[in-house]
Amino acid sequence: MRIRIDHETRYAYARPARFIVQVLRLTPRSTEGQQVRDWRIETDVDARLRRSEDAFGNIVHSLYTERPTDVLTVRVTGEVATVDTGGVLRGFPERLSPLVFLRDTPLTQADAGLRDLAARVEQGDPLTRLHGLMRLIHGEVAFMVGATTPDHTAADAWAQKQGVCQDHAQIFIACARRLGIPARYVSGHLHRRDGVIDQDAAHAWAEAHVEGLGWVGFDPANGVCPTEHYVRVACGLDALGATPIRGTSYGGGGERMTVALRVRHMQQTQQQQQRQGWS
Repeated sequence: MRIRIDHETRYAYARPARFIVQVLRLTPRSTEGQQVRDWRIETDVDARLRRSEDAFGNIVHSLYTERPTDVLTVRVTGEVATVDTGGVLRGFPERLSPLVFLRDTPLTQADAGLRDLAARVEQGDPLTRLHGLMRLIHGEVAFMVGATTPDHTAADAWAQKQGVCQDHAQIFIACARRLGIPARYVSGHLHRRDGVIDQDAAHAWAEAHVEGLGWVGFDPANGVCPTEHYVRVACGLDALGATPIRGTSYGGGGERMTVALRVRHMQQTQQQQQRQGWS
């Protein structure tokens, strides 16, 4: 299917920031499961954008503003053609050994509660165990916007049994690593089957390395492996390593961020354009 993404992040500062430095992980790569047809990043201020790649193979843009700024908007527009690969990632340039993704981070450190959860996973081959882990998390962690913040750890979210997709993914990662299976965090976009196109934030899920298959995606928030409705953007050891925008400003006082995101099937876009033409 063809998915259209329009993503806008706006920063407003109490006083003009002298300069702003940001790292943008907003650009997907083409793989066997997705072909990037068109993709653009734009800002509404004088800024430099420098493209590179990080150690995880993500496309990264470094943004530097040129003058004092009181409002900064980063706009992303693009189109990606996707196919269903059963959740298996192929055609991605892996830079690191899967063993790197057994490393714990502060956000994914397993406490006693997460160790108990990992111990409950059914026995079997690794793929069977990973599906069992996904079902446990999906069934026991309620999706609740506002229940957590980006600073909450996997252990925090599991303790309160609620959170958002970031929390579901990091709980999965913590437990998979506890089982000896390399796992990593993935940020991206989800075309919703219920027809909702305006979303509050990007989506997140996990990938685990299965011998003989490679990296396989698991979305505990929805209880499924990624399909053609998913657009994969970036990966990392945890949410910090794959966050869409991360940076700092110098001066400026208080900062307020707002996000507007639309994820549409191209057929929806064409129908909307036709309706607007008829009105």
